Amino acid sequence: MTGSEASSQAEDYSQPILPGGGASDYERYLSTDQLLGLQKTADEWVHRDELLFQVTHQSSELWLKLAWNDAEEAVRLIEEGDLRGALRLLRRSILCIRFLTPQLEMLEHMSPWEYQEIRKVLGHGSGFDSPGWNELRRVLPRLGQVFHNARREAGLSLADLYVQGRDHEHLYQLAESLIELDEQAQLWRMRHYQIVARVIGDQVVGTQGTPVELLGRLVTKTSYPELWEVRNELTALSQAEVSGGGQN
Repeated sequence: MTGSEASSQAEDYSQPILPGGGASDYERYLSTDQLLGLQKTADEWVHRDELLFQVTHQSSELWLKLAWNDAEEAVRLIEEGDLRGALRLLRRSILCIRFLTPQLEMLEHMSPWEYQEIRKVLGHGSGFDSPGWNELRRVLPRLGQVFHNARREAGLSLADLYVQGRDHEHLYQLAESLIELDEQAQLWRMRHYQIVARVIGDQVVGTQGTPVELLGRLVTKTSYPELWEVRNELTALSQAEVSGGGQN
């Protein structure tokens, strides 16, 4: 038996080797003691659905943290000309937002009347104060700026980029990733509004003094309106070509 084999056999894998107070390396690495202690305990609940409410929102903040960090790194990669690397991270960021939207359904499993008890202990807490969402909102304009810088350096208008897309594949895919990220954010806003309306109503004032109907108006907000508008330009361009061809 070699020394390494003897060492391997002697090692006790049941004992953690990472620093920390958890009973296993899994618990220590993920800080599960702290993570699972971030929710109110049963004796602190005003209603047991506080656990559902907190878990849904806290997990959302974790996904948003990954989303905006990946999006911000994509900004740096685009600035360095690494469009492939940026695309990989933007796809992950988009997937984070995709995960967020269906988990909002959990909030619809609360009774509208019983939720009113939870609402009383939220203070002025509001989704408008979400750190993760606000960080993502900070990064989105920067993404648009570096994308347009790269497009201009290639000597392309937005319409040119789409018409000549296969000649500028990574730049084209970057444009499509931005509009996909924009669309997923819009779908999240829409779903969020629907759930708020379903739980507390659509003609009431939220915990921060903001009318719920304002959320409804935000549903149509986009971060990259120029990417949506260019579709109209492309349709008009195609129709003009068809019309011009018919006259010849």
